[in-house]
Amino acid sequence: MSGLPSNLNSAVRDGAVVDHQIHLLPVLVIFPHNQCNCRCAMCDIWRIREAQEITPQDLVYQLRSLRDLGVQWVVFSGGEPQMNRQWYLLARMLRDAGIRVTLLTAGLLLEREAERVTENMDDIIVSLDGPPAVHNAIRRVPNAFEQMAAGVKALRQLRQHMIVRARCTVQKENHTTLRATVVAAKEAELNSISFLAADVTSTAFNRPAGWSAERQDKVALTLLEVEALHTELEQLIVECRDDFDSGFIVEAPDKLRRIVQHFRAHLGLAVHVAPRCNAPWASAVIEASGDVRPCFFHPAMGNIHNHTLTEILNAPPAMQFRQDLDIDSNPICRRCVCSLYTPQNGSRNPSDENRDCDVRP
Repeated sequence: MSGLPSNLNSAVRDGAVVDHQIHLLPVLVIFPHNQCNCRCAMCDIWRIREAQEITPQDLVYQLRSLRDLGVQWVVFSGGEPQMNRQWYLLARMLRDAGIRVTLLTAGLLLEREAERVTENMDDIIVSLDGPPAVHNAIRRVPNAFEQMAAGVKALRQLRQHMIVRARCTVQKENHTTLRATVVAAKEAELNSISFLAADVTSTAFNRPAGWSAERQDKVALTLLEVEALHTELEQLIVECRDDFDSGFIVEAPDKLRRIVQHFRAHLGLAVHVAPRCNAPWASAVIEASGDVRPCFFHPAMGNIHNHTLTEILNAPPAMQFRQDLDIDSNPICRRCVCSLYTPQNGSRNPSDENRDCDVRP
């Protein structure tokens, strides 16, 4: 997001915390719906049977907090946001309040709702897990790639210059197809692509008890696969230099190499190193249940059905959490696959820096 305030928060000064009260919250993630229309192997959200969603009335009660906190950018994540039949009303309310709204989606419903999307969204992020056959196999939805591409085409017919970015989650089924994924992103006429490692250890994504080692092994990489990923990434860096220079591939080469390091650490061959992050001081996540989290991975601090967002973020337990949180040593932070760092000078777009605000695997 461009134009972030230079004085983001007195709480954040190059990572040093001096005040744990939230005065300014530039980024907010909202899950309009808790279910998904894909069945990805690296995520259990699709297993949810009891639907929950954010209603326009829920949002009405929070608009003052969003205004008081100076929220500038809301990302609709989930779950599949478009499964909420009133998602466009939520987006319209936010945009009427002067807030940029981004839709993060699997893209299966884009074509059907192209008119509403172009009218009510500022930009789009679509999940792209590989070239067509790989993407479809991972999503476990027939013609998922083709549906997404048709949706992007429909958007562009209505709004030619609408920004639609791609995000690829690297895991066992696609770790050797990253270059082909870049080609697929270009063929779908997307504006950019970014990469992140699959999360296999957290309790996010409808995994309240976490995954067993056996379940993790179905998504994480073996030693041989890590070496194959290393080779694939190095070839990508060499062969796609122009795409790095142009920004079509969002991450710098060294940041992409962290994906290899992540999987090596998972095998015990390296140390988990926390990324640079100030998400708990500069952003928040509102789930479809109303629960408010400091980021995707840490426990909920309250619920918007009981309190305003401002009250939740600045309640004593939330401030104590931020006071006690040491990013570098916290085991959840050290295994994080999708951090968010909003620098003081506001010169970077958090989606560009960190691949967007949805870490759906």
